[in-house]
Amino acid sequence: MVSVAVDRPAPAGAADPGPVQQPQGPADRRIGEAMTQAALTHPPAVQATAEPDPAPAPRGLLRWAADRSGWLGPIAVALFAGLLRFWNLGYPNAFVFDETYYPKDAWSLLQQGYEGTWPDHANADILAVPQSVPLSSAPEFVAHPPLGKWVMAVGEQLFGLHPFGWRFMTALLGTLAVLMLARIGRRLFGSTLVGCTAALLMSVDGLQLVMSRVGLLDGIQMFFVLAAFGALLIDRDHVRARLAGVTDGDGVRLGWRPWRIAAGVLVGAACAVKWNGAPILAAFGVLTVLWDQSGRRAAGARHPWRSMLRRDAVPAFLAMVGSALVVYVGAWSGWLASGAGDGGGYDRHWADGRAGLSPDHAFGIPLPQVPMTWVPAPLRSLWHYHSQMYDFNTGLSTPHTYQSNPFAWLVDGRPVSMYWEQVPTGTRGCTAPGGCAAQILGLGTPFLWWAACFALVYLLWRWFFRRDWRSGAVLCAVAGIYLPWFRYQERTIFSFYMVVLVPFLCLAVAQLLGAILGPAGCSPERRRYGAVAAGLIVFAIVGCFAFFYPLYTAEVIPMSSWQDRMWFTSWI
Repeated sequence: MVSVAVDRPAPAGAADPGPVQQPQGPADRRIGEAMTQAALTHPPAVQATAEPDPAPAPRGLLRWAADRSGWLGPIAVALFAGLLRFWNLGYPNAFVFDETYYPKDAWSLLQQGYEGTWPDHANADILAVPQSVPLSSAPEFVAHPPLGKWVMAVGEQLFGLHPFGWRFMTALLGTLAVLMLARIGRRLFGSTLVGCTAALLMSVDGLQLVMSRVGLLDGIQMFFVLAAFGALLIDRDHVRARLAGVTDGDGVRLGWRPWRIAAGVLVGAACAVKWNGAPILAAFGVLTVLWDQSGRRAAGARHPWRSMLRRDAVPAFLAMVGSALVVYVGAWSGWLASGAGDGGGYDRHWADGRAGLSPDHAFGIPLPQVPMTWVPAPLRSLWHYHSQMYDFNTGLSTPHTYQSNPFAWLVDGRPVSMYWEQVPTGTRGCTAPGGCAAQILGLGTPFLWWAACFALVYLLWRWFFRRDWRSGAVLCAVAGIYLPWFRYQERTIFSFYMVVLVPFLCLAVAQLLGAILGPAGCSPERRRYGAVAAGLIVFAIVGCFAFFYPLYTAEVIPMSSWQDRMWFTSWI
């Protein structure tokens, strides 16, 4: 048996693969080619110690920077992203799109533990000076779980019930997501350069910027999904390290896996923000057990599938689904605790005096009316409430001007206008004869998203023909996030739901750019031409973002300039 120093192919432009000892046995057929390439590109660690690098070690500041190169780049990109997201965050001083719901729900959770009702004039009262907060204790039916609003409430607790307060946490998590993506890309591709490129692309994506600057739930969910993906990557590396040197891949027990439990907790948090986290949980669960199977096969297992099913499948289910369920129910603790006396959240006392779970059905499934008194009444009330939420979310078909079909989402077919104001000449600095406009448009940076379409095709080729596990990991996340929306062709849905997908689109484009840059060991001329081509693509994406930036931040621009940015009539 031969041991090589990496368990992943060397990426294009990789400078710091972060080697992990990984055994390669004769049973490892699918990834043999990729690992051979890695072994040729990066000799085994034992060879490196036998033939030391003659170059002197960097000293002082240079050595400090070299030791922290995996953090300096990601932090620099995150600071740039944070500047874009926090700059003038309280503008516009208005309720933007669905901010008319979630910030007020967050404030109600903060004050009462459940969502109360608000009068029709509540928005004007909240934005008025002096402010009035007309919150009622009467419960309100809401369509989404409470965790995302609890997160938003942190900013409101710190800065008050006004735009900066309810946007603070989305901006913070949007910035931290950029930092996470750089580190995730570095771990996934073994290259700080490729990881920072993915993070830079996300920092200049228009949709991610917009969703980081408004008080909506999807940006919060994106953070939890990306963090869960990163936790699974760490778990994979730890498992591969445990399997290093193992000769019996069938019999080894992988033991305690805290990072997989952490992934379950994070995906559970994503489900507790919006229900579309559930298919992502399923996709990530499949991904982690497939990684276990391939790891056992690489460790010489004769029956890797059987070993995975016997030793890994049930622990994976408990770690992922079990921890996710605990987090999800825990997110409703405010609603559950609100039942003292006669008050409480919507339908909190529904089960009082009833023995069943639901009048006739739950989640579209008919239920027999059998006594269920052994289930605590608060939990039966919660089940009934969820049945109503399911009916609402799956049956919502009220037409909306900016609704769109999932087929158009990847190509920016129908972005959502979240804020619009026509500014007359002579007001707010507008000097254009035809007047000015201020808009917030949930538009992904077009050049980035169109490049991502080609990148996903490239990843499909890499995964299917080269058995590249990195491409498969990104594609698994894309499938879990994007494909379930095609079930709801008749439902009122919007393209800004795709913000959860943005980090994985950026990883796909970064991988494609790494391939364009050229593999390690290629000729200087090949690397030079590749660097020029990849650099031009990044430059075009950044320039495209700068061109559309006024539409992401409600900047007052002449109407003619606004029209120049409406490249397609479907954007209006």
